[in-house]
Amino acid sequence: MNKLINIRDSVANLPDGIILGLGGNTLNRAPMSYVREIARQEKKNLRLIKTAGGLDVDLLCLAECVREVDAGFIGFETKYGLANNYRRAVQSGKVKANEHACYTVMSALRAAIAGLSFMPIKGLINSDLIEANDYFKQVQCPFTGETYTAVKAIRPDVTVIHVQEADSKGNASIAGPHYDDITLAKASKKVIVVTEQLRPDTYFKNKAEQVNISHLLVDEVIHVTQGAAPCACYGKYDVSDSNMKKYLAIENKDDFKAYLKGFELRDYAGRKR
Repeated sequence: MNKLINIRDSVANLPDGIILGLGGNTLNRAPMSYVREIARQEKKNLRLIKTAGGLDVDLLCLAECVREVDAGFIGFETKYGLANNYRRAVQSGKVKANEHACYTVMSALRAAIAGLSFMPIKGLINSDLIEANDYFKQVQCPFTGETYTAVKAIRPDVTVIHVQEADSKGNASIAGPHYDDITLAKASKKVIVVTEQLRPDTYFKNKAEQVNISHLLVDEVIHVTQGAAPCACYGKYDVSDSNMKKYLAIENKDDFKAYLKGFELRDYAGRKR
């Protein structure tokens, strides 16, 4: 089954207010082409799920698309400093931050995969995160009486993952670190794959070991070369220092519109079905 769709139509189909998982990690293999299109179409009230986010989460906060973020870390790493649009949105009360440790986000996703309402963990017993996050509760083990932390399950309505290779049926191959992308895909109701390279449908026939996300999990495939830019994509390109500095220099809405416009040709590449 051919699952190819253009990026404009895919984003247009996203309802406001959904739980949206984003693949990649910090400034690596984030689905930036898709994130920018969400900003262009001015989607609203999204709850973002990410173990360690960076430009993707910060840009959507700048675009005022976000109501809530579940993440263990949001930042640009040492060279580019803090994710200040995210920080300002949280401090002003526009965005609610559900602060996690990265592994508690993964625990919440694993609970969803298992069909459970929560996942018990041991690591937060002496942490003030229990009080800071409404989705954490202390529970007692019925067998030992030991106290655990229950992390409420997270099942994203949609997850978007950027990969290096995929076919039109949705078989996707990730080179380099997988991060939590496979866990996100298994936990989500709908999965959208954005691929650097679109392979023929016979390509993975004798290379099943290279398929990290099966077509059985994938609903839509979008082909965009350099779709993670200005973030890095392992084996393809590194972080664009000049583009990151351009983003960090944005001071107003006109600057932001110009920034998004500068990516249009790249983001709409391969847009035909």
